[in-house]
Amino acid sequence: MQRPSLLRAATIVSAAFVASRALGLLREVVISAQFGTSAELDAYLAAFRIPDILFQLIAGGALGSAFIPTFAAYLARDDEPGAQALATTVINLVLGLLSAVALIIALAAPWLVSVIVAPGFTPAQQALTVSLMRLMLVSTVIFGVSGIVMGVLNARQHFLLPALAPVVYNLAITGGALLLGPSLGVAGLALGVVAGAAGHLLIQVPALMRAHFHWSSAVDLRHPGVHAVARLMGPRVVGLAITQLNFLVNTILASGLAAGSLAALNYAWLLMLLPQGIIAQAMATALFPTLAAQSARGETTALRATLSSSLRGLLFFMLPAAVGLMVAGGPLVAVLLQRGRFGADSTALTVYALQFYALGLVGHAVLEIVTRGFYALHDTRTPVMIGVAAMALNLLLSLLLIGPLSFGGLALANSIATLLEAAAITWLLRARLGGLDGRALSGAAWRMALAAVVMGACLAGFLALAPGLNLWLSALGCLSIGGAAYLGAAYALRIDELRRVPQLLRRR
Repeated sequence: MQRPSLLRAATIVSAAFVASRALGLLREVVISAQFGTSAELDAYLAAFRIPDILFQLIAGGALGSAFIPTFAAYLARDDEPGAQALATTVINLVLGLLSAVALIIALAAPWLVSVIVAPGFTPAQQALTVSLMRLMLVSTVIFGVSGIVMGVLNARQHFLLPALAPVVYNLAITGGALLLGPSLGVAGLALGVVAGAAGHLLIQVPALMRAHFHWSSAVDLRHPGVHAVARLMGPRVVGLAITQLNFLVNTILASGLAAGSLAALNYAWLLMLLPQGIIAQAMATALFPTLAAQSARGETTALRATLSSSLRGLLFFMLPAAVGLMVAGGPLVAVLLQRGRFGADSTALTVYALQFYALGLVGHAVLEIVTRGFYALHDTRTPVMIGVAAMALNLLLSLLLIGPLSFGGLALANSIATLLEAAAITWLLRARLGGLDGRALSGAAWRMALAAVVMGACLAGFLALAPGLNLWLSALGCLSIGGAAYLGAAYALRIDELRRVPQLLRRR
């Protein structure tokens, strides 16, 4: 993909991600007003863990990272029949496997919840968790198929409808909370999840039809592409299993803390992911097919340049976002969530976790890009090896820090492990490609970091001088002062990305 096309794809995906994140934020506003940081919401979040693990291991990041490069290679060779057969077989295998495993988990749900997922819950909470888990397993099966469809469309450079799919998902959950929550409680949320999964799939069907994709019930286990996907997927499954194990351990540990701890962690995690999703995930989603195609054509120099430029643009946005969340998280959480059953105590709990999570924002964002560099090279083993080590460290730090810091220790452990993982995997990718234009990248990074520190000092001064200011005025003041301070410092430090952003906007 040429640079203008890549910019166009990134803009489309980013705009859809902004809409999705905005609706995701609205979803959390509605959920927080309905359920606050209650034990009932803790049960919903715990119930979500096993279905999410199942999806991630079989049809989420693992299969996507293996399927797209393999599928893109068939398209690069103009082998349309081979690509069609590969996609059809993978869809059918995922549908059958997820259905069988979901049924087994549904039958074993009471034991899973009481012994593994949430042993610290009360019996009533555990019973609620079981019923919600069984319901949400339906969404996992649907999402499995939808994830492969998304990979097919992205590999064909179609990004709009796949990027809008999360928008539909968030709308459905918001509707479930708003319309069904008052009468059904968190069961309304679970029904919204199932409806959202169906919408996530259906909105992509028109684009699939325009791509002349023809589904059949055939399963060709001898297809060489299927073997390639399985080979690439294996190491990634191991890595994701370790990652999901970490989330599961967080759920287990938080279930033994005060009611609302798991909910506060979840709110903080989602707020931290707002800038990560709008910028990093959007950029990585649009970037991956290009990286895969450049790798398939042996264009190492172009691949290296694409990665370096993308990382510089990513840091330009992520560094000030991390500092802003750490310094001005209080007004942000209060303005966005403090209403209904989400009171000042809930705000304090969420801000406490958010400050620790924000420390790792840059690491999470960088991982979105650099891991896809390895996947494009058909190397899923290296990121997995680093990920396994990082998640082992995460688990160890969680056990060590939960005592002195409560649930904040779980957030801090995640941030430390993620930053170290991002540093290690970037260094290895640099060695693999013979460099990442290190002088330009490091020079830009330290200037951006300095500009972000200047912004943080200005924000801290503003909040110290106006402690009794109205929450909305405080939040707007942080936004305007922080933005002006960062842009002013970036201009003074001659950061090139400051010039490129307006150019991109003018092109759009």
